[in-house]
Amino acid sequence: MKNPFTAHPNSVGETYLQHGLFACRYGAKMTAGGIAALVHGILPFFFQTTGSRITRELNATLEESAARAARARAADSKEPK
Repeated sequence: MKNPFTAHPNSVGETYLQHGLFACRYGAKMTAGGIAALVHGILPFFFQTTGSRITRELNATLEESAARAARARAADSKEPK
Protein backbone atom coordinates (compact mmCIF):
# COMPACT_ATOMS: atom_id res chain seq x y z
CA MET A 1 0.00 0.00 0.00
CA LYS A 2 1.31 3.43 -0.91
CA ASN A 3 1.99 5.93 1.84
CA PRO A 4 -0.84 8.50 1.63
CA PHE A 5 1.48 11.25 2.85
CA THR A 6 4.01 10.79 0.07
CA ALA A 7 2.07 9.27 -2.85
CA HIS A 8 0.77 12.55 -4.27
CA PRO A 9 3.92 14.61 -3.60
CA ASN A 10 6.00 11.91 -5.29
CA SER A 11 3.62 11.84 -8.25
CA VAL A 12 4.40 15.50 -8.91
CA GLY A 13 8.15 15.09 -8.40
CA GLU A 14 8.35 16.53 -4.88
CA THR A 15 9.09 15.33 -1.40
CA TYR A 16 6.46 15.65 1.32
CA LEU A 17 8.19 18.76 2.70
CA GLN A 18 8.67 20.39 -0.71
CA HIS A 19 5.03 19.80 -1.56
CA GLY A 20 3.84 21.07 1.81
CA LEU A 21 5.84 24.28 1.46
CA PHE A 22 4.65 24.78 -2.13
CA ALA A 23 1.01 24.23 -1.15
CA CYS A 24 1.23 26.54 1.88
CA ARG A 25 2.85 29.35 -0.15
CA TYR A 26 0.30 28.86 -2.92
CA GLY A 27 -2.60 28.89 -0.47
CA ALA A 28 -1.31 31.98 1.34
CA LYS A 29 -0.95 33.86 -1.94
CA MET A 30 -4.41 32.70 -3.04
CA THR A 31 -5.86 33.92 0.26
CA ALA A 32 -4.11 37.29 -0.09
CA GLY A 33 -5.52 37.68 -3.60
CA GLY A 34 -8.99 36.77 -2.39
CA ILE A 35 -8.87 39.27 0.45
CA ALA A 36 -7.62 41.97 -1.93
CA ALA A 37 -10.49 41.18 -4.31
CA LEU A 38 -13.04 41.35 -1.47
CA VAL A 39 -11.69 44.70 -0.30
CA HIS A 40 -11.68 45.94 -3.91
CA GLY A 41 -15.31 44.90 -4.28
CA ILE A 42 -16.29 47.17 -1.40
CA LEU A 43 -13.70 49.92 -1.92
CA PRO A 44 -12.93 49.91 -5.65
CA PHE A 45 -10.13 52.45 -5.31
CA PHE A 46 -8.05 49.90 -3.34
CA PHE A 47 -6.22 46.93 -4.88
CA GLN A 48 -7.29 47.82 -8.42
CA THR A 49 -4.99 45.26 -10.06
CA THR A 50 -3.89 43.08 -7.15
CA GLY A 51 -6.45 40.28 -7.52
CA SER A 52 -5.87 39.82 -11.25
CA ARG A 53 -2.08 40.09 -10.87
CA ILE A 54 -2.03 37.42 -8.16
CA THR A 55 -4.31 35.21 -10.26
CA ARG A 56 -1.86 35.45 -13.19
CA GLU A 57 1.10 34.74 -10.89
CA LEU A 58 -0.67 31.71 -9.40
CA ASN A 59 -1.49 30.41 -12.87
CA ALA A 60 2.15 30.76 -13.95
CA THR A 61 3.28 29.00 -10.76
CA LEU A 62 0.86 26.13 -11.38
CA GLU A 63 1.94 25.80 -15.03
CA GLU A 64 5.61 25.63 -13.96
CA SER A 65 4.74 23.03 -11.33
CA ALA A 66 2.84 20.94 -13.90
CA ALA A 67 5.80 21.08 -16.28
CA ARG A 68 8.15 19.96 -13.47
CA ALA A 69 5.80 17.10 -12.61
CA ALA A 70 5.67 16.00 -16.26
CA ARG A 71 9.48 16.00 -16.44
CA ALA A 72 9.64 13.96 -13.20
CA ARG A 73 7.14 11.42 -14.55
CA ALA A 74 9.09 11.15 -17.82
CA ALA A 75 12.33 10.60 -15.94
CA ASP A 76 10.69 7.96 -13.72
CA SER A 77 9.31 6.09 -16.71
CA LYS A 78 12.79 5.85 -18.25
CA GLU A 79 14.32 4.27 -15.14
CA PRO A 80 14.58 0.46 -15.28
CA LYS A 81 12.20 -1.31 -12.91
